[in-house]
Amino acid sequence: MRMGFELAVVSNTPLTPIADAETVAIGFLFQIGYLPKGYDPKTDVESVRQSVPYKLVMNCLLRRPEKLWSIEELCTVLHTSRPTVYRHLNKLKGFDLLEEQSITTFRCAHCDAFESGAEADVLQHVESCAAKKPGKKSDVLGQSRKGYRIRYGNVSKSWNFVEAHVKVAMEGYRRTVDHLHDLVQRDLAAKRRAEEAPLVEEVPVAKVKR
Repeated sequence: MRMGFELAVVSNTPLTPIADAETVAIGFLFQIGYLPKGYDPKTDVESVRQSVPYKLVMNCLLRRPEKLWSIEELCTVLHTSRPTVYRHLNKLKGFDLLEEQSITTFRCAHCDAFESGAEADVLQHVESCAAKKPGKKSDVLGQSRKGYRIRYGNVSKSWNFVEAHVKVAMEGYRRTVDHLHDLVQRDLAAKRRAEEAPLVEEVPVAKVKR
């Protein structure tokens, strides 16, 4: 099920003068509403930088942009529960910054290594090894799992999706505002016409005797 787009759009000063990536990330995540104002991690951590939502974005998704993260891996790395991981992933889905792909776990018979990755990456690995050691096959183990990462593995490119959604949302607002304006003007015009209409006195009708 596709999440509805939701983003806080506020007047802001670009954080370009700041040279520290973590400081910029925190400021930006507050700006777009991923981290709400007055955010309290509500855990034993001492700062936002140690919080689950921040580490999910910065340590996992931005610093390992090529990796597809399964829910199990994120729970282990972030030391938190599945509901917490899903809650923060859903926020990022609401911005349409994430892509979801299948992760396949397999054993490569060519190099005897266990690998995990996107299906396309698995095929590439198998083909590469098969070219070196022809005649052997690679066995796929278990079922595929869902994996998540920033779209294209590039937050700058993925932001194009956000901007497109904002444009559509603003166009929707514009149409509603124009429609509201037209309705109000129609009501005002009807009121003026009613006020300007001449009053017609009722003339009593004489009764005719027969």
